Amino acid sequence: MLERTRKRVARAEERRRWFSSEPPAFAVGRFRMSSGMREPVRGGDLLAAALAAQGVQAIFGLPGVQLDLAFDALARQDAIRVYHTRHEQAVSYMADGYARTLGRVGCCLVVPGPGLLNAMAGLATAYACSSPVLCIAGQVRSELIGAGLGLLHEIPDQLGVARSVAKWTGTAMRPDEIPALVAEAIGRARSGRPRPAVLEVPPDVLEATVPTRPELPLADDDHPRGDAEILEQAAGLLGQAERPLIVAGGGVLAAAAWDELRELAERLAAPVLLTAEARGALSSHHPLAFDPPAGPDLVAGADVILAVGTRFAGPSGLRWRLEAGQRLVRIDADPEELTRAIRPEIAIEADARAALSLLVDLVPAPDGSGWRGLDRLQEQVHADLESVQPQAAFGAAIRRALPEETVVLGGMTQVGYWMRVGFPVYRPRTYLGPGYQGTLGFELPTGLGAQVAAPDRRVVVIAGDGGFLYNTQELATAVQLRIPVISVVFNDNAYGNVRRTQRQQFGRVIASDLLNPDFVRLAEAYGVTGRRTGNPDGLAHELAAALDRDGPTLIEVPVSEMVDPWPVVMRRRAH
Repeated sequence: MLERTRKRVARAEERRRWFSSEPPAFAVGRFRMSSGMREPVRGGDLLAAALAAQGVQAIFGLPGVQLDLAFDALARQDAIRVYHTRHEQAVSYMADGYARTLGRVGCCLVVPGPGLLNAMAGLATAYACSSPVLCIAGQVRSELIGAGLGLLHEIPDQLGVARSVAKWTGTAMRPDEIPALVAEAIGRARSGRPRPAVLEVPPDVLEATVPTRPELPLADDDHPRGDAEILEQAAGLLGQAERPLIVAGGGVLAAAAWDELRELAERLAAPVLLTAEARGALSSHHPLAFDPPAGPDLVAGADVILAVGTRFAGPSGLRWRLEAGQRLVRIDADPEELTRAIRPEIAIEADARAALSLLVDLVPAPDGSGWRGLDRLQEQVHADLESVQPQAAFGAAIRRALPEETVVLGGMTQVGYWMRVGFPVYRPRTYLGPGYQGTLGFELPTGLGAQVAAPDRRVVVIAGDGGFLYNTQELATAVQLRIPVISVVFNDNAYGNVRRTQRQQFGRVIASDLLNPDFVRLAEAYGVTGRRTGNPDGLAHELAAALDRDGPTLIEVPVSEMVDPWPVVMRRRAH
């Protein structure tokens, strides 16, 4: 066991060195722009320099004629590594996985029209998961935007389309505008409630020059700290509570507020209900950490609820309802979210870390806790989760095989649905899901981006056969760019959730059965190590072996139709 650990550490160090070393020739060339240059500077070089000035170190993209000068500029610098994929959908997913794992802006680069449209699924997932992604899109020539001439990749009102999945959009119409717009786009993407930003850059703007390189402004971050007086009121309310409850959402992870969350929970002796997007914000080892199925009992039993960085919704997506006499405090960086669907007694527009840090100082230690039966509730929830078989057995095998720091992606598959609420997560930013978008196919490319962000750890992707085939071509990306993601594909030869629902509700099946390839041979055709196993113990064994390999691995797990997990996932209050 000790020798295996040593080998894993050595391999992790080698991967870290590779990701931080000079990129291979096919990814990025070598040329650094002189900071003191006085000759004319093209817009493409300004774009590359502006991104580097903001600290961008990786960009995920696909080249095309409207982006030739942008890729040429990226090839002549060494601050940013370019990762090219086989489909534009993958570049936005990779940027999202990178952003959520690292806590920094993820950047992708796509051609206009179909390129941006292909990337929209990943941007929609990033939007749902409050992930800071910058998408740079090409355009037709600036003087022809909106002309409707049927130019290559032209679509009407491209930014109007992008606004459905972006909090900010903009167009650079002159090369000297690029640095300021890049700074604004990144600042908007990561400020307040993080979400995607989309910046258009037409090809003639990439080609045009300015006499000298302008200043490269840095992005301004706007992280509201919250009104001190209102926070003091909230602290008083929490300090007087007999049964305080903290509901923690993805905003806690986005703000890196996990230490403050733990300190406040321990000070109040308050259980913490973690939403699916907040898994890992408080370790599953901690006795105050509760998974989503405990929500109905905890919410009903609390007298004061502090909801931080969350939509305050249960696993079904519906907002929790308050009983008479219950009091709600909400903290959110998004002012629109504070009063959406349910109006709290105290609403605080604030970054989760800033607000929780102040609450830790302000909240008086309670005399004691009025909560009773929390241990029994944990036991009941765990028993309910354990009853969902074989999903629970596979989930336990995955957890047993992986180090705590492994990044795991729970996909849109039967085992993934169980993992969303039942998989133990011990560290922040080590569990990624698709949020409320529930996007099939996000798993592999998002995992690739996560692995780029965390080269010293391993990333394991949990997917179903249907979803995996959405982006199976990115196995080639994993091999070519040496990204050692481990993929576990549960194969029931169907869109399993749909098929079960059809049988239960309609007594027949239509358009949900699949004819799949041999996944092991498919993996091997791409140069990926392929393995197959049919039971939880075999999966744990294959995962352990995959961790000892340098490159990507695909493990196929043939399964039959599984029991319905939704009654437990959306568990009602115990009586």
